[in-house]
Amino acid sequence: MLRALLLTLSVVAIAQAELCKPDAQNAFKVRISIKTALGDNAYAWDANEEYLFKAMVAFAMRRYSSKSTTQISNVLLCNVTDRVSFWFVVTDSSTNVTTVPGSEVEAAIRMTRNRINSAFLLSDKTLQFLKITSTLSPPVEPSTPVWLIVFGVVLCLIVAGIVFLIVSGIQKHKKKNKESAERENLEEKVEVTLENGIPCEALDLKAGRINGVFAADDERFTSL
Repeated sequence: MLRALLLTLSVVAIAQAELCKPDAQNAFKVRISIKTALGDNAYAWDANEEYLFKAMVAFAMRRYSSKSTTQISNVLLCNVTDRVSFWFVVTDSSTNVTTVPGSEVEAAIRMTRNRINSAFLLSDKTLQFLKITSTLSPPVEPSTPVWLIVFGVVLCLIVAGIVFLIVSGIQKHKKKNKESAERENLEEKVEVTLENGIPCEALDLKAGRINGVFAADDERFTSL
């Protein structure tokens, strides 16, 4: 009985070795750069981290299909290097001797990529699934709707234009009034002209002007 059990385990191990190997069908290579991502806070990649990785892949598969019965034991790792890189496959839980199609594994990983990255404190650049394209973070939606922002900008431009026109009109009106006032003041000033080289005040045509010589004669010959 014990011999049969050992033989069965050996067959399963050999089968799993055939399933998980570089460039095997439905196998994916993973490259992790913990030192690059965390620097002095980098942690060591050990059996516990491998267990967590298997658990996250199993979680992704179960989340991808609500009917999935994938267990941690269905995730196989092989060719683990110190740098750290390795290959993994997901076996079919019903037979455990065949692998889940790579398209399903890829879809499950892409759907749960952010959760996997968070579990290891890494990002798409430091936790690389070489055959699985990086997922883009969902666009951040602004708290204010875009149309409201555009409306606000247009309204501000219109208000600024109206204010500019009003201020320009007021300044032009003030300038015009100032020029008119200066012109009136200039006309009211006494004009000084040159007559025979001697400056004389302009005559007041309405009131006339009295010649001093004749005024003296008139006073001299005024009757008593």
